[in-house]
Amino acid sequence: MPDVSLSLPVKSASTLERQLAAQRMRRPADPLLSLVVPVFNEEESIEIFLTSVEPFLERAGLRFEIVFVNDGSRDDTLARLLDCSALDPRIRVVNLSRNFGKEAALTAGIDHAKGDILIPIDIDLQDPPDLFGPFIDRWREGYDIVYGVRSARTWDTATKRVSAGWFYWAFNTMSPVRIPPNVGDFRLVDRRAIEVLRQLPERNRFMKGLFAWVGFNAIGVPYERPQRAAGASKFNLWRLWNFALDGVVSFSTVPLRASFYGGLAIAAVAGLYALFIIGRVLIFGIDTPGYASLLIAVLSLGAIQLVSIGIIGEYLGRLFLEVKGRPIYVVENVYENGEDGGPKA
Repeated sequence: MPDVSLSLPVKSASTLERQLAAQRMRRPADPLLSLVVPVFNEEESIEIFLTSVEPFLERAGLRFEIVFVNDGSRDDTLARLLDCSALDPRIRVVNLSRNFGKEAALTAGIDHAKGDILIPIDIDLQDPPDLFGPFIDRWREGYDIVYGVRSARTWDTATKRVSAGWFYWAFNTMSPVRIPPNVGDFRLVDRRAIEVLRQLPERNRFMKGLFAWVGFNAIGVPYERPQRAAGASKFNLWRLWNFALDGVVSFSTVPLRASFYGGLAIAAVAGLYALFIIGRVLIFGIDTPGYASLLIAVLSLGAIQLVSIGIIGEYLGRLFLEVKGRPIYVVENVYENGEDGGPKA
């Protein structure tokens, strides 16, 4: 299976190999794998997920834990997770006090994972467990981050595929932090990269960007994304749009600069047009301006001003949330063996 490299400045072969060799020496022979699984109203998917993932891990002889993060589910998700945890001590449940969103839930899972390596995975099994083996093989080669690349998205709608392509293009065009196209949160992350992620305090989190921001040596493994095993996606078009907006605003100031330079360009055009009008009046006499041209100019400038204010508002609103310093999430309890497993975090 071919590898897909991250779209970053390429290191020389000798430099990369030396770094990989140094990391290979530090890799434990029997690592603990932490699966981090954010869930929201997924009661019907839990058993399907566990019956698919646990046998695979056991056959591979891997030490593992599964950290479920219940993101304020309103159905019987928590009850079913506690039943599973009571039967299997390798399952821990981090129960958030309310719904904080997937990015916050994923952050909570990362904070509570104990493993040497960590794999965030969706419960719908669109991230296939059979990639765990290739992920760990690349990790043993010395890579710190191994991410899955969706080489085929047959079960996604045409609108979602096209909009995703536009987003990756726009993000990588505007942001100094580049994320590889068609890559989600499904990846293997080494403990040293996890510790860096845990130091990032921002409240408006875009995990794909944060995974790329930490750097380290990364490599991709392509896979075909299967159909969802059960349930339905909790993301609609509006939530996806806001998610994309959060990503761009969190990692780029290009919209602000574009607004500034757009204003300069319009001011220059307006100044030139004013000189043209003055010159025409001086040469040809009194000029009677047209109503249509005046109305178009007023409406255009008003629209540009409103868009510019909106762009500033997006950044200012996120700054307002950051300044308040509220925690990213609140944990109601951590459950092990189906019971209270320790202090809240």
